[in-house]
Amino acid sequence: MFSINKFFALILVLSVILFLTSCDKDEMPAVDFSGTFSQADQMGRPAVNTVFVPSDRKDDFNTTIPREMGAAFSSIFETTLTTLNPGYTTNALGLDAPSFSSTLATDILTVSTSGVTTFFDGTNVLTGRTLTDDVIDVELLLIFGGPDGSANAGLTSDNVGANDKAFESSFPYLATPW
Repeated sequence: MFSINKFFALILVLSVILFLTSCDKDEMPAVDFSGTFSQADQMGRPAVNTVFVPSDRKDDFNTTIPREMGAAFSSIFETTLTTLNPGYTTNALGLDAPSFSSTLATDILTVSTSGVTTFFDGTNVLTGRTLTDDVIDVELLLIFGGPDGSANAGLTSDNVGANDKAFESSFPYLATPW
């Protein structure tokens, strides 16, 4: 479920993007980056925070720097993983529960700077993410699909086949609002 705070933050970000992309480059406003900033949310991999971090630890997770996340949250993630799928052995990546939990707990989006950029296509793994990557299906497959992705077929897809509107072919690529 999307919280009101995240909704307003999303609206703010989209408004800034629309403002900046609609300006002529000679009219670009000066941006002031002075001040103190703090990390407020982590969402490198969609749904991971939502599913694996207990509600009483959300703020801790969101403000933990990535290099410390694995140590701080791997055991919590492993407990959740094996609770969700008590029969978990390995997944389509060949990762056992401790290894997969450690990977998930470090909530970063890795990006390949040379080669295929995808969340998971059967060969390339976590090398980035395109707008059309079905990250929820991939995460469900990795949690419930077993070593070859065929286990628990009813749990490995959210059954949403595509975005409700086509993506644009030019920046910012996102579909226009309803």
